[in-house]
Amino acid sequence: MRITLVGSRHFGVAVLDMLRGRDVDLASVVVADAEDRLADAAKQAGLTVVVQKDPKNVAADEIAAGTDLIITAHSHARVGAEALAASKLGGIGYHPSLLPRHRGIAAVEWTIKEGDPIAGGSIYHLAERMDAGAVAAQNWCFVKKGETARELWERALAPLGVELIGQVVDYAKAHGSLPAKTQDEQFATKAPRIKQEA
Repeated sequence: MRITLVGSRHFGVAVLDMLRGRDVDLASVVVADAEDRLADAAKQAGLTVVVQKDPKNVAADEIAAGTDLIITAHSHARVGAEALAASKLGGIGYHPSLLPRHRGIAAVEWTIKEGDPIAGGSIYHLAERMDAGAVAAQNWCFVKKGETARELWERALAPLGVELIGQVVDYAKAHGSLPAKTQDEQFATKAPRIKQEA
């Protein structure tokens, strides 16, 4: 299983560490910022690091040759159809909500804002519409009373994401395919960025 990892920050590093502990070939790590901690971790591990030409878009030529699966881990860049076509199984990403609920950049914040008693995470197929691809894996957790979005992310949702990505990678290795369950659009809600009140 040859993987191109696209990501950033602490979550990207956590996914990188998890993948390095599995029997996969990490072909390259794609980052928007050459100074990002994921770029540093990848270089220290002796991996190829590719810096995106456009921080908002991953180009097909930035995906390593012979890639079986693209994994995004805390990447806000669009992986378009051409880039996905450069990978045998396409790509997956982690979204910190029970998709199709809270599609968007501020899913954890909206989980808190809406007072959801249960949160969760979804591994989804990267697709034309943001956060709308078929779901490959999901799991849930309770939200503690008074918990902030950051606390929920760090306590439960980030570790859950790493675990779910690992499960889907193991499935892909064993079956040569990805699980896929179409999202039910009637339950879709949006989670746009929340403007800070002055």
